[in-house]
Amino acid sequence: ATKLYRGSLIALCISNVFFMLPWQFAQFVLLTQIASLFAVYVVGYIDIYKLQKIIYIHMISLALCFVLMFGNSMLLTSYYASSLVIIWGILAMKPHLLKRNVSELSLWVIQGCFWLFGTIILKYLTSKIFGIADDAHIGNLLTSKFFSYKDFDTLLYTCAAEFDFMEKETPLRYTKTLLLPVVLVVFIAIVRKIISDMWGALAKQQTHIRKHQFDHGELVYHALQLLAYTALGILIMRLKLFLTPHMCVMASLICSRQLFGWLFCKVHPGAVIFAVLAAMSIQGSANLQTQWNIVGEFSNLPQEELIEWIKYSTKPDAVFAGAMPTMASVKLSALRPIVNHPHYEDAGLRARTKIVYSMYSRKAAEEVKRELIKLKVNYYILEESWCIRRSKPGCSMPEIWDVEDPANAGKTPLCNLLVKDSKPHFTTVFQNSVYKVLEVVKE
Repeated sequence: ATKLYRGSLIALCISNVFFMLPWQFAQFVLLTQIASLFAVYVVGYIDIYKLQKIIYIHMISLALCFVLMFGNSMLLTSYYASSLVIIWGILAMKPHLLKRNVSELSLWVIQGCFWLFGTIILKYLTSKIFGIADDAHIGNLLTSKFFSYKDFDTLLYTCAAEFDFMEKETPLRYTKTLLLPVVLVVFIAIVRKIISDMWGALAKQQTHIRKHQFDHGELVYHALQLLAYTALGILIMRLKLFLTPHMCVMASLICSRQLFGWLFCKVHPGAVIFAVLAAMSIQGSANLQTQWNIVGEFSNLPQEELIEWIKYSTKPDAVFAGAMPTMASVKLSALRPIVNHPHYEDAGLRARTKIVYSMYSRKAAEEVKRELIKLKVNYYILEESWCIRRSKPGCSMPEIWDVEDPANAGKTPLCNLLVKDSKPHFTTVFQNSVYKVLEVVKE
């Protein structure tokens, strides 16, 4: 749009709020959006006034989320918040930068470096000043992807397939449906256009007097956003949930006259689209058939038995501890107090979960019981599968604990001992094929 209307800005604000409220990782996706927009601005595809308005809207939506989340301080010390402040600062300083006689390329590099290092430094400083460590594990998780760093929290994440690197089958599936080849064609066409524009801007060296902005900045934005989603999807497999739909959006640009006008002069656009869709539908129909063949309903009888037992055999104020996914079900279906749950972006909750998961370590039963009593736990839900399952080498719970607690390495895991006999520190009060409920014996 040539100019931003109030309705568009309000819609952006509302969508940002609804995106951030239910999901703690939303800030990282919005960070990639802001970074892509900033890059589009730096090279001249959008003007300073438009970006300023978008930045202000993001700041307002962040403030609204902070209030609606009852003062969630992690939002204010996030990379997303730091990036917004740094970009706002760069935009305010731009007139002073233009007064200096620097080349176009130098201006791009200065702004890019200022944004990158400024965001990291401001994030570090705000976290230290406010004493916030809620998202510290995310930095450690990214570090573990590139280096040999590992601790209890990062291993819990990286041992789960959805937080590991993207599996090799994914690009293969993208290729079979022709999604990846079509996107590559579109992306190459956009990159050619960007290079042409950049070369023209650098050759003219008209930093201060450029009046005409480049056309079709939205194409450049989506190309950059695609790169960001690709990086996220490769690093953390579950985040391909953004990559796949965005690839579909990019594939639709095969219809773009701005990119493929030269082809549509020779071939009718409808023929191109029909040919591409026909080729895609070969694997696409097979994929649909596979999904349609999945018939039935979800059933987890052992967990239903556990929930029913908790409802009718324990007091309403009885406190439970156990694996995070199971605790979510206990809280939701039995309405019992729990000490840990799957919202891991909280430093206090991570500390409690670590204590709860020490049941799968090689520590002494008495030591684990003492820590559980401090948390006021009445019942512990033990799952033997958590003690023996191993998604890959070094990824069973006892092996994860060997990294955290090397002093006890080599001993028999506590969960193995408790499966055979829970006494004297715990009493078995319920058991089925999957779950064993241990009552903590008070001293």
